[in-house]
Amino acid sequence: MAYEEKKTAGQTGNIILEGRERLSVTGVTDVVSFDEGQVVAETVLGLLMTMGEDLHVERLSLEAGELVLTGQIISLEYVGDNRQKNSFWSKLF
Repeated sequence: MAYEEKKTAGQTGNIILEGRERLSVTGVTDVVSFDEGQVVAETVLGLLMTMGEDLHVERLSLEAGELVLTGQIISLEYVGDNRQKNSFWSKLF
């Protein structure tokens, strides 16, 4: 577990959306679920929910923290925030 925390600590989460048909995400640590209408990926910035039609995972590399989706992208939404785990208040309490 400590190794994983060190591995993801230096990663940043970036999103590149090309014409609503190709989505590239970095900082991916896991893919929680996926089907043609929704992909839920755990990233260093929190859970990223991608909604769309005919979604396909073109490339997934958890070692590199990269995910590439193709299809008709309708929406992107972060759910939660992993950064809160290391906040001042969470350490205090």
